Amino acid sequence: MRTRSNLAEGEEAEVMMAPLIDCVFLLIIFFLVTSVMKKIEKELPMDLPDSAAAIKTPKESDLFIIGVDRAGQIHVHGEQVSLDTLHTKLREIAQQKEPRRIRIDGDRMTPFQNIVYVLDLCQFEGLKNIGVHTSDESGTPMR
Repeated sequence: MRTRSNLAEGEEAEVMMAPLIDCVFLLIIFFLVTSVMKKIEKELPMDLPDSAAAIKTPKESDLFIIGVDRAGQIHVHGEQVSLDTLHTKLREIAQQKEPRRIRIDGDRMTPFQNIVYVLDLCQFEGLKNIGVHTSDESGTPMR
């Protein structure tokens, strides 16, 4: 098979570096943007209770995180919400085909009644897969 070439006799073919560098920069930008777009989980600064029997579980991205701070205020994924809003969100989760797993982060100094109220709301909506976020005896948060 014979091909034509625009090269004169004695000239060698060269790789065009400018388009190659452009492609590499576009790939770098693509990977940087996609890694930054990853959902960052907001966590409230809490002093979690210790548990000697806590089991470390793999981190899941589909967790519904409910935080109860020292003052008893309720937070969903780091944003403060009212009890009515929490109840509405739990109802939406319960209506899903496969309800999401729920994790309750309660500060060790919050009154236990605040945690019980959140558990009651979950039970009222029929949610069963609920976990409590604790730390091990060294103070390391267990997930």
